Amino acid sequence: MSRLDELIAELFPDGVEFKPLEQCCTILDNRRKPVTKASRQAGEYPYYGANGVQDYVSDYIFDGTFILVGEDGSVITPNGNPVVNWAEGKIWVNNHAHIAEEKDGVLLRYLFHYLQTVNVSPLIHGNIPKLTGGDFRALQIPVPPLPVQREIVKILDNFTELTAELTAELTARQRQYNYYRNKMFFQIEAPTKTIPEIAYTYIGLVTTMTKHYVSRGIRLIHNSDIKQNRIDFKEDIYLDEPFAEANATRRHQKDDIITVHTGDVGTSAIIDKELEGSLGFATIVTRIIDKNKVLPQYVCHFLNSQINKHNIVKLIKSDRNNLNLKDFNKLTIPIPPIEEQKRIVSILDHFNIICNDINNGLPAEIAARQKQYEYYRDKLLSFK
Repeated sequence: MSRLDELIAELFPDGVEFKPLEQCCTILDNRRKPVTKASRQAGEYPYYGANGVQDYVSDYIFDGTFILVGEDGSVITPNGNPVVNWAEGKIWVNNHAHIAEEKDGVLLRYLFHYLQTVNVSPLIHGNIPKLTGGDFRALQIPVPPLPVQREIVKILDNFTELTAELTAELTARQRQYNYYRNKMFFQIEAPTKTIPEIAYTYIGLVTTMTKHYVSRGIRLIHNSDIKQNRIDFKEDIYLDEPFAEANATRRHQKDDIITVHTGDVGTSAIIDKELEGSLGFATIVTRIIDKNKVLPQYVCHFLNSQINKHNIVKLIKSDRNNLNLKDFNKLTIPIPPIEEQKRIVSILDHFNIICNDINNGLPAEIAARQKQYEYYRDKLLSFK
């Protein structure tokens, strides 16, 4: 940091010149080309959209190093900043992402870091959020001398490289976790039971509830909030008490298993004490009849296994990727003695903490490093 302070004091003691983005990079939007999903040929080249890689295709239209910024669709973060991606090599970009490459005088990597600090929320309009080409080109960018840009990039890249290493480690652990989970369930030699033989099941809320949203009330769990063995809320949504009372039979109890039936079908998590009394949307709830014979945690792990996901694929008959309750109840689960269930749960819970727990394990470390990066990024890139 001291080296940067010296450069700032030496090279621009009175402030930094701001320039429109289009003067800081070469914008290549006129070379983008959308391709419908039906017309794409599978291949090795990343196909980018507004928020990153959407597919892999057999050809490319760009070759180099680029910044991609979401144009329409998923174009803004909860903090009001644009969605920015770094892309290298041979790629295809559709018309939902602005694309820029380096121009003399401004490091592309410096722009990558700076654009993530810009508040673009006043510029986003329309039913489908859009950052227009005109607004994108006009974004004001502080342009310090190249030595300062290099020093800032060096500092911030150290943070992102550490985060990338931790993310790679997490990916490896997740693969290991999935491998051992699937191996465990493949090796079980035990009688199988259908879900209705061990549990009571019901469908959660299926209709729109917007008019019942309140600032505080009964927690709503959306199907998109459900991850493997955990619930990760994208936003806080609550329902009013009268609506919740009218749906009292659907209120969650502790140790209920909540499963996605539309979307990422089969993904399941356990309701803990804090979420008791909540309601779920586009979900199936499984309530174990006798917890002395069948552990809810064991069933949840099995529902997330590759064996079960394969069985679900065979049951789904519609193109909408929707698993109805009747078909869900056809699923079978091997039920070993309770002590064996406890052993399996203990092993898989340990892996789950390492891979998924946002308060412990690698996700917590990654989140801490990301916050550290954002703190120093915002501090370093605040210019007069």
